[in-house]
This record gives sequence, C-alpha cells and structure tokens, in this order.
Amino acid sequence: MMIKQLVMATNNANKLREAREILAPLGIEVLSQREAGANCDPEENGATFAENALIKAKAVYEAVTLPTIADDSGLCVDAMDGRPGVHSARYAPEGQHCAKLLEEMQDVPEDKRGAAFRCTIAYIDENGHHIMSGDCKGAIGYEQRGTNGFGYDPVFMVGDRTMAELTAEEKNKISHRGAALRELYHFLKERYGE
Repeated sequence: MMIKQLVMATNNANKLREAREILAPLGIEVLSQREAGANCDPEENGATFAENALIKAKAVYEAVTLPTIADDSGLCVDAMDGRPGVHSARYAPEGQHCAKLLEEMQDVPEDKRGAAFRCTIAYIDENGHHIMSGDCKGAIGYEQRGTNGFGYDPVFMVGDRTMAELTAEEKNKISHRGAALRELYHFLKERYGE
C-alpha cells in the first residue's frame, strides 16, 4: 500500500515545490519539516553528499517517525578535483560564490571547465534507508548571466545558457534534484505500488 505522507527535511519552498510536483502522481502528500512538527537542524559534518543527506533524514525521522527524505547537493568542478563538492554552501561568503569560483577558474581553458551539479537524496522509514542521486552535467562559464537562479546557477552553463537563464520548467527537466526525485518516485512506486 502506498504511503500517504512523506516529510522532506527542509523548509525551502523551491525544494518542496519540486518534490510535490514529481511525487504528486503517487498521491503522496509531501510535508515540510516545519509542517510535520520537526524543529531540528543537525550539523552536516559528513564527508559525502550521501552522509549529509542521511544525517538530516535521520534527525527528522526520529522527531516525527514518518517516512522522511533529505537531500544534499553541490557543485563538483572537474578542474578543481571535484571541489567545492560537499562544501559548496561554505565555499565563499554569502553572495560571493560565483565571483570566487570565476576567479579560481580564470586561467582554466574551455575544454577543462566541465562541472556537474550533484544531488543525493536519503529516504528513511521503519524498514531502513535508501540512497538515490542525480547529476546535471555542464560547464563553468566566464561571467555571471541570468536572474532565474541562485547559488552557482549564473555561472553554470548548460549548452549556451546558464542555469539562471533557464525557465523553472526547463530547469526542473534537467536539474540534479529533479533527477534524484524521479529516482525516488520509481523507488516508491516499485516498493509500494499495487
């Protein structure tokens, strides 16, 4: 029998909207941790995206005992040996991530500017946990462009546009979180489908 409710270990409206849209066909109500009554903010001190996602999922699951998902994501740049990776949010002071990245990448030639946004989702319920992940491959541009994104979106090129130049609909189709959520959709359908 399909689960009726799922808690997402976040209060981020954009993440919740994306999860709700992708999981809607399963008839699952996705609650924010605030809506579920979980008031926790565990320290994300894992060495990988999967470890951090699991830390958040476990904390919220223990608070609400409902099936819970949590995600951790970041930018992995080929020329920087995968950095900033799990440290993407702490790579630079607020609002300075793109400028710092462009400065660090200024001497890197075009054919070495490959990068990927990576998202890992941890799902946990009374039967244990399951890990899913998704990537969005692209490259680091040479300047900030676009206003439809946040974080590293203005410098992350997908074809000839940055993520910040894509519409929300275009972004959802190719996003790393969207890919991980679609994997979660198939996992839940397989596990709970009639």
